[in-house]
Amino acid sequence: MSIVKRNNPFFPSLVNEFLGPDWFGGVDRWNTDLPAVNIKENDSGFALELAVPGAKKDDFKVEVDNDVLTISSEAKTESEESNENYTRKEFSYTAFKRAFTLPETVDGSKIDAKYESGILTLTLPKKEEALPKPKRLISIG
Repeated sequence: MSIVKRNNPFFPSLVNEFLGPDWFGGVDRWNTDLPAVNIKENDSGFALELAVPGAKKDDFKVEVDNDVLTISSEAKTESEESNENYTRKEFSYTAFKRAFTLPETVDGSKIDAKYESGILTLTLPKKEEALPKPKRLISIG
């Protein structure tokens, strides 16, 4: 089961846990246009990594609303030809939208994102009360 759950309007979360793409090797076999996602957890928070090669950081839109993190992108490209009487011209349009329900332990106001070498990385820090507490020696009186 995922700590950060996908928000899918067609399947309730419980059904999505059993019939969702995580059970099939982590790849959504029904929608191949979605970028693959890695989710890592450490003591201070989570990291989401999306594989989106060939994009620019201005192509992405990252939003948090009611504990739902939404990552979307739209990019249009067209090959430039100087002559109007061309024999071939190719247009390309790429778009995706991924939504994740944030766990209660994530501080949604401190999420950070960076795009480097085809990987969009989002850092989701944990709330102070969710961080592991250091050991404390209790004296016996």
